[in-house]
Amino acid sequence: MDRHTVEGWTCTYHGLHDGTKVTIKAARDDTHPERYGWTCTCGVSHRSSSYYDCDRSALRHAYPTLLDRLRQWAARQFRTRRAR
Repeated sequence: MDRHTVEGWTCTYHGLHDGTKVTIKAARDDTHPERYGWTCTCGVSHRSSSYYDCDRSALRHAYPTLLDRLRQWAARQFRTRRAR
């Protein structure tokens, strides 16, 4: 097998974004300099050189902390105020 075409480690996370169910698929791809990455069904993706960084950021994207949710809420409030 050619190691440049084989994807090894894969993982799937399920979570919620504003009440909408999302799926995050994380995988290892040896063809990129940053081997580990994840993609969410909401359109966000992230690449990392470390398994631990990739795993941590995918979990935090699937299950945001209270502080993350507060930041998201504040960003939505400021966007709607600017649009008026």
